[in-house]
Amino acid sequence: MAEAEPQATSAESESQPEKAGARTVSTRKVSVRALIVLTLVALVAYALDQFTKYLVVSNLVEGQQVNVLGEILQFHFVKNSGAAFSLASGMTWIFSIAASAVTVFIVIFARRIRSFGWAVLFGMLLGGTVGNLTDRFFRPPTFAQGHVIDFIQVYGFPAIFNIADSFIVASMGLFIILTIRGVGLDGRRTITRPVVYPDADRAAESAPSDPEPAGSALPDRK
Repeated sequence: MAEAEPQATSAESESQPEKAGARTVSTRKVSVRALIVLTLVALVAYALDQFTKYLVVSNLVEGQQVNVLGEILQFHFVKNSGAAFSLASGMTWIFSIAASAVTVFIVIFARRIRSFGWAVLFGMLLGGTVGNLTDRFFRPPTFAQGHVIDFIQVYGFPAIFNIADSFIVASMGLFIILTIRGVGLDGRRTITRPVVYPDADRAAESAPSDPEPAGSALPDRK
């Protein structure tokens, strides 16, 4: 009997690496799926952005306006040297560096994503950022100081934007939703539970279930 115990321990030690390996493989599969989703979303966002900009540059003259839904939605071709939504014009170098930093951060951070929702979020952010970054690097007037093509104008909205801006804003909206719902990068939801104090529970259990009211008359003893 004394010799059988080490054999059982050895069998358990052999089974533990197998379980750990299975968990590692499963985690890698989830990571690969998230990376695929992120990549596909980023490619779709980038392709839509660049294709629509190509159509605008090929068919419109700078400053030209085209009514799509009357005054509610118009295509207004402008060139933006600033940030998203034509903000902070004239600071192209700063935004080129910032957009490059965001792109590098997403690529490095992507391996930690296990959630479908977060993969979509970072895919939209990456596609939109790279879309505008492509304009800054390769459009006139010079490298890294190129002007971004904006063309979407909505009635009552103070700025003109493009498809890349739309994906960036959508990613921020999804970020708010995932944060409010408590969804982590691994896809698990963080649930806040009320704090339970054991002493209070014990006091409640030990208290009499039907105490006599104060001042009640005692029975007469005869």
